Amino acid sequence: MSTIATPHDRTLRRVHSHRAGLRTVAFVEAGKGVLALLVALAFIHMIHRDVDFGDVAERVLRYLHIGLHHRLAQQFLNAAGKLSDAHIATVLGVAMAYATLRFAEGYGLWKQRAWAEWLAIISGCIYIPFELERLIRHPNAIHWVILTINVLVVLYIAWVRWDEIKAAHAVER
Repeated sequence: MSTIATPHDRTLRRVHSHRAGLRTVAFVEAGKGVLALLVALAFIHMIHRDVDFGDVAERVLRYLHIGLHHRLAQQFLNAAGKLSDAHIATVLGVAMAYATLRFAEGYGLWKQRAWAEWLAIISGCIYIPFELERLIRHPNAIHWVILTINVLVVLYIAWVRWDEIKAAHAVER
């Protein structure tokens, strides 16, 4: 049995060295999918009970001890009050599409698929301008945390992709 490491062995070690990180991101992405489905199920439940969304929004704000006079609270209340059956169907459709995308991305990252890494990079980058805009308009710790985590995940997945591309080129030589 040979103890000399071939380029192929180094590639396998390098790819496997990313397994834990990719699986962590996969778990987070699947969690986002589950959260989207739970929100969709809550909407369906509320639709069947003929719930007044404006009243529910007000209760949520009170439960979270958020003053109703804040601008963000008013925007939340206005949006909830404007919900109609057509809007709810749209929200449910978007939630289902979002959950499907997150589950596919999570599966692909768990299985260390290159397409999922590219999907994670692209989908993460799509959110950055919106997160920056929110941070500029309403700077607070939550927006900083969300932006920082998103940027770190995008940079990590990009580093994994770069590392795997370098390893593939090393094997070709």
